This record gives sequence, structure tokens and C-alpha cells, in this order.
Amino acid sequence: MGNSDMKLAGKIGLVTGGASGIGRAAVDRFTAEGMRVCVVDLDADGAADVAEQFGGTSFAADVGESKEVDAAFAHCAAVLGGVDVAFLNAGIAIGVADLDTLSDAVYQQIMRVNVDGVVYGLRAAIRAMGTNGGAIVATASLAGLIPFPPDPIYDLTKHAVVGLMRSVAPTLAAQGITANCVNPGMTDTNILSDAAKQLFAEAQFPLMPASQIAEAVVHAVTSGETGRCFVCQPGRDLIAYRFRDVPGPRTETSQGRVPPGLHDGGEQLAGWADT
Repeated sequence: MGNSDMKLAGKIGLVTGGASGIGRAAVDRFTAEGMRVCVVDLDADGAADVAEQFGGTSFAADVGESKEVDAAFAHCAAVLGGVDVAFLNAGIAIGVADLDTLSDAVYQQIMRVNVDGVVYGLRAAIRAMGTNGGAIVATASLAGLIPFPPDPIYDLTKHAVVGLMRSVAPTLAAQGITANCVNPGMTDTNILSDAAKQLFAEAQFPLMPASQIAEAVVHAVTSGETGRCFVCQPGRDLIAYRFRDVPGPRTETSQGRVPPGLHDGGEQLAGWADT
């Protein structure tokens, strides 16, 4: 495991997409726990407003640009003294169900925000935390665990985030860094249009408040668990999703051995041998 039972009081956090929605709710929740927070967002004015309200600092950055992400983490370290918690939350949806209508520009836009932004943020967080330990949480989605036909490219990006965070967790554990995802279902944020929210209301389908996801983020940071996907659904307690094993090779020579150099951070490495 990584940094076990982290206490948040006095810690320093950085939140991408922090000007609104889940990001803003996380800034609120972190601050209530006694943290100092750097609010990062493409919306410079929005980030500054949130930072002023919660006594933090802000930085305007396009998370799809690696130099801007690095600069955001450098700003946080210079102004607040380091980075203990990184919440990689910035993301967009495109709502394109039919791939024959998908343009290159729209595809590249969502990939650079939802995937590149998490990769750049993860890399910058690891560098900032070094050997001091810390916690990294990425906003994935329920769409990172199940098919989502209304927006398959969004679904693709969130599966990528889940795979990335689960894969780096064992390596980062040696540095005392935890790496987890939060996987919300439908949440009342700006990623949903007003028309979509109206349809949910008419269908009496509950939307979660962003504050519910922020609570999940705090759990992911403080629990000491790593490599987890924490599912958030209306009316349910937080659930650590359990991935099923996949069939592995069954041969006379495998004998259940795991290939050299592979490890699983203390849990069974599923799928390599099925004896």
C-alpha cells in the first residue's frame, strides 16, 4: 500500500478543473479539512474566484499542454510549499454517439483533456511528491467501467484513466504514493447540458451533487488504499469496485508462476496463470 491513513490537516493539494463542479466541491472539502489548495483551471477568472473564496492560490492552465501542467505544479510548490495531494479532475464530454460524424478536431480535443491531461498531471505529481509520499486521485467515471453508447469516445478516455491509475499504483506504492480513481455515475455538473438535466428530472432519475463525489475523493486520499476505483451512485454508499479475474494460460509448464519483473502491490496478479 501507499501512504496509509493520510491526515489532511496542514497538507497541500492541487485540483485541476477546480473552478466548478466536482473540482470546486473538492476544493471546498479539502479546505474544510485544513488543507491549503491550488485551484487549476482553463478558466482563469473562475479559478481565481474559487481560490479567493477558500483561501488558496490559483493557476490558469490547459491540462492538454504539458508545460502548462508542469508550471501549475511548480506554482503550487512555490506558493504553498509543495504538493501532497493531486486531484486530476479536469475533463470534458463530446456527446458524439455516431463515429461516422466524429471530426479529427473533436476527437483530439477530448483526448488531450481527458487522457493527456491525466498523464501530464500524474507525471508532474510524481515528480513533485518525490520520496515524500502523497496521494493522487483521478476522476474517471462509471463510463470507465461499463459501455456508454451515447458517447463512446468519452467512454474510451475514462477506460484509459482507469487502466493508467491501476497500472501505476504498484510502482508508486514503493514511494509512499497512492493512486486511485473516483468513478461517478450521473452527477449534477456543467458536463451535463441544461436539456440533459431536464430529461433526467422528467424521468425522475436522481443526479448526485458534486459534494458526494468530493467525499469519495477524501476517502480515496485518506484510506491508504491504492489501485482502487471508487464507484459513486445515488442513494448508495461508496463502493470499491471489484474487478473480475481474466482467464490465464493453462499449460504443463506454467505451474501458476508470474513472469519475472511483474508484481501486483500485494494482491493477486490476476490472469497470468490459471492452474
